[in-house]
Amino acid sequence: MTANLLRTSSSSWLRRGTVFLILVGMIVFFSTQSDRFFQPVNLRNIVEQNAYIIVAAVGVALTMILGGIDLSVGSVAALVGALTAGLITRNGFALLPALAIGLIAGALLGAINGALVVFGKLPPFVVTLPMLGVARGLTLVYTEGRPISGLQETGYRSFAGELNVGFPLPVLVLIALLVTLAAWLLLTRTRFGLHVYSIGGNEETARLAGVAVARTKILTYAISGLCAAITGIMLTASLASAQPRVAEGLELNAIAAAVLGGVSLFGGVGSMVGVLAGVLIVGVLSNGTNLLRITPYSKQIIQGIVLVIAVSIDMYSKRLEKG
Repeated sequence: MTANLLRTSSSSWLRRGTVFLILVGMIVFFSTQSDRFFQPVNLRNIVEQNAYIIVAAVGVALTMILGGIDLSVGSVAALVGALTAGLITRNGFALLPALAIGLIAGALLGAINGALVVFGKLPPFVVTLPMLGVARGLTLVYTEGRPISGLQETGYRSFAGELNVGFPLPVLVLIALLVTLAAWLLLTRTRFGLHVYSIGGNEETARLAGVAVARTKILTYAISGLCAAITGIMLTASLASAQPRVAEGLELNAIAAAVLGGVSLFGGVGSMVGVLAGVLIVGVLSNGTNLLRITPYSKQIIQGIVLVIAVSIDMYSKRLEKG
């Protein structure tokens, strides 16, 4: 028993420690290579430009901790962005009702994913990959393949503004932090969070312990869809228009950030603090390579190597737990 606890503790510290070592190492390296890295404008850019990835990664991380995955977040984000913009500019909806409909639509699409996983007994990959295509197709049909503009005078752009809290705080960053805090509280302070970890650790054991597995799974995917919807609203606000091709590849960035942040591909392990650190790793890496004028092709190679290292650590940690 003691040996098992020691192995579990060691693997947990390995995941957490590696995340922050990678982040600190990148910060030190890029700050020594470019005197622009620590400039306030650049640091603000890193945080603000990755705020929407934080929200998407939070939703994806929840499904991964559950033992699943959600590949549809990018397409759902694009669909909700287009839907809310269209309701306002085409149908005359006020801002808040349009946003409410968009958030409900995102949560509903996520719940459909969860229901198919639960009642169709299909692997999450098999369910969410087609949803990626369906949601993107609906976006293209709804927008007719063209951007929806005209949002400048509607209040939508206020989400891309700033709040003065003694210092200028971008609204998008505030939204990302609030979503992360809410997810952290959900996972660490509620029975629902305990159930998510339990199902991800061992679904059959969780079921025998009385956990409502079906309900928890559907709700988790609904939350992921809701996070994707918030992401779509954030992107539409920052672009001042709904672009039908926006957020393509977002799901890969979100999954990469979650894995880099210590969320296990095998389920049952992960934290929102780690996810936040994982997104910062992705953001610092992208920003630093831009400052050093590294070509996009080389940047992809570097990002791939970092991700492989993170996955390898995850697999080694899993073997360490098993002894």
